[in-house]
Amino acid sequence: MYLYNLTLQKPNGIYQSISGSFTAPKTQEIVISKGTILELFQVDQSGKLKTLISKETFCQIRNISPFRLTGNKRDHIIVLSDSGRIVILEADITNQTFTKIHQETYGKTGCRRIVPGEYIAVDPRGRAIMIGAVEKQKFVYIINRDSESRMTISSPLEAHKSHTICYGLCGLDVGYENPMFASLEVDYGEEDDDKSSLYTGNYQKLLVYYEM
Repeated sequence: MYLYNLTLQKPNGIYQSISGSFTAPKTQEIVISKGTILELFQVDQSGKLKTLISKETFCQIRNISPFRLTGNKRDHIIVLSDSGRIVILEADITNQTFTKIHQETYGKTGCRRIVPGEYIAVDPRGRAIMIGAVEKQKFVYIINRDSESRMTISSPLEAHKSHTICYGLCGLDVGYENPMFASLEVDYGEEDDDKSSLYTGNYQKLLVYYEM
């Protein structure tokens, strides 16, 4: 027996939007996240938005980002949710759905502060992805192709930093040098250290660079 519930009225609040060419090269399309729903819109010749795909994901979407592998002419969609997985989707306009290309489990379910999924940063050259939690944990994934030109994702590389609150992540355009990511962080120190920010109240926000 299989049981599931579905609300009769879809949520209207838009939490996040991204742009790219998801169905064909050189198209102008927008993907929006409405909590549990992922929708794809296309801008027609008259400048109006046309709904191409609307899909219920049955999870709480935490973050989305466009991603294009080097040499590709279409963008993929990276979705982070409360399922504790990173999922790469491809827009299938023929069947009006999102096709799962790859998924990788990185943590427990739920929106936890030490489980990555709150932040995501993509290398502009399409070589790597960094995901981060509100506190401590960060993972880096290397994206590549196999012998049959299918997309592959590596095991996560850890970039954890204890006693640290993260405010944001972004990927830096460094050409074809080693991928780099930037992060805004605050180190609040250890509980047993009298000179830490927990006791002094002096919190200093730092710009931190991570090189793969």
